[in-house]
Amino acid sequence: MDALRVLVVDDESELVEALVERLEIRGFQAQGATSGAEAISAAQDHQFDVAVVDLKMPGMDGLQVIRQLMKIQPELKCLLLTGHGAAENPEQGRRCGASDCMMKPIDIDVLTRTLAELAGRG
Repeated sequence: MDALRVLVVDDESELVEALVERLEIRGFQAQGATSGAEAISAAQDHQFDVAVVDLKMPGMDGLQVIRQLMKIQPELKCLLLTGHGAAENPEQGRRCGASDCMMKPIDIDVLTRTLAELAGRG
């Protein structure tokens, strides 16, 4: 089975680098983006199975990024990350096309299981 292709989008470059590295160690094919524009560009150039998108980012927020990614790759599954516990975030995310929502800090084992489940490999 081919490696699951994951796009990680967060304005915190250290978090993106850490997640990409940890996902690759676990057999995922991961690419990072530190802005909405960078994520959209990546989705135009490469096919992904799942995108992990931070909610709060400067410029284009995670909900806007998910909407744009879904226009480019309608089959893409999106996981919304939030460090903000507002109850409306998961519901807003689902309305924008997010398949699931996860709170920061992230447990890498929970994340990898969730990504596999979203991609239909769990």
